[in-house]
Amino acid sequence: MSNVLVYTLDGKIYINLTNRCTNNCIFCLRNDKDDVCGQQLWLDDENSTAKDVIKQFEKIYNTTPSKEVIFCGYGEPMMKIEELKETAKYIKTKYPDTKIRINTNGHANFVYKRNVVPELKGLIDEFSVSLNGSTKEEYNELSQPKFDEAYEEVKKFIKACSDENISVVASVVEGYKGRHLDLEKCEQIAKDLGAKFRVREWIVNGY
Repeated sequence: MSNVLVYTLDGKIYINLTNRCTNNCIFCLRNDKDDVCGQQLWLDDENSTAKDVIKQFEKIYNTTPSKEVIFCGYGEPMMKIEELKETAKYIKTKYPDTKIRINTNGHANFVYKRNVVPELKGLIDEFSVSLNGSTKEEYNELSQPKFDEAYEEVKKFIKACSDENISVVASVVEGYKGRHLDLEKCEQIAKDLGAKFRVREWIVNGY
């Protein structure tokens, strides 16, 4: 099986940089299936470079051009930040009207021990950050993070995006197997951090 680094969904181009993640979310699609619309997203290895991504991107873009590109796959895209930056820079340079979004768990600053958000200014148009709870306990139940202060790191990351005046959306997954969040409280947290708020209904059978 060859590594699927770039795929399409609903007319948009998605980039699947890595399978590594600092969460093990109980609702994650990859727990139940290996593909998105028949596109296999489990990677053979983690050695792909930005050049590998760009090669696949151009092949798909030539047949399915899109005004929006999303870094989102079977892993946390910010775990390969240098490849992400190089790819985003290429897309922005060659296709300047393309909107670039990152779907992230918001742990990057913890992972790299620095605020990486300023490095992405001008490359990324919007961050969608998984808030997934109004409390640490709620977040931990759903997201199963691999380090203790993950929830606080998520909120700090959202604030860091807002501070850089980069559009940021705090999202939550609602309705997983009958679990319901305090959406009003989640929305208030997002607002206090300078973010927009989005509720993502749990998709029972995935894509």
